[in-house]
Amino acid sequence: MTAPPLVALRGVGVRFANGTEALAGVDLEVRSGEFLSLLGPSGCGKSTLLRLVAGLIRPSSGEVVFSGGGRPGDIGFVFQDPTLMPWATALANARLPLRLRRVARSEADARAATALAAVGLAGFERAWPRELSGGMRMRVSIARALVTRPSLLLMDEPFAALDEINRHRLNDDLLRLRAESGVTVAFVTHSVFESVYLSSRVAVMAARPGRVVADLPVPAPFPRPPGFRTSTEFAALCGGVAAALEGAMAA
Repeated sequence: MTAPPLVALRGVGVRFANGTEALAGVDLEVRSGEFLSLLGPSGCGKSTLLRLVAGLIRPSSGEVVFSGGGRPGDIGFVFQDPTLMPWATALANARLPLRLRRVARSEADARAATALAAVGLAGFERAWPRELSGGMRMRVSIARALVTRPSLLLMDEPFAALDEINRHRLNDDLLRLRAESGVTVAFVTHSVFESVYLSSRVAVMAARPGRVVADLPVPAPFPRPPGFRTSTEFAALCGGVAAALEGAMAA
């Protein structure tokens, strides 16, 4: 049975003030509880699509419709750069969304510490960003996005700058966090392998203007079984997504 859409884009287009048509005629649903990856070449509008859903920009045409009729307040956003405040500890960075909502300091600290522990940073609450590795700074950014307990988590190539070992570890941790929280995830990536490993569904986009040209289910079990990345099943799924991406780049 198909899950209901948490958010739906219907005929969405975005044209910037300089005349660039970033998106045109996008029809896409993000279904409750799923992990959706947006895959495509640079300039195809993947990040623009996330910003539309987050309400950071408005569509030039079409509409973005949320379940229940109104945009939920509990959307988490993880950017490609961790964007941490260098003058604040990991705990203070993680509790920032709660501080902005005027949550009591004691509750905010407790929730931020729990979020940091969930991403593997228990014991680093008092660490400064300069004292953390790139992977650890990204973990703080994820904790900050999760501290409000969002129903929808938007992630814009969060692991692109990391080495392969850290990227694999964070992929596994992200799947664990999704299973524990039940959060719906929309994830931007340039990697076929990452999109297949993480997702229940992959939307492939083409550029000029940005549009969805393929919508592919990933029929593999969660949690991913041991050895999944080196399995023939994984290779076959990656092959199908890669073929769709190749077609998108030629479109």
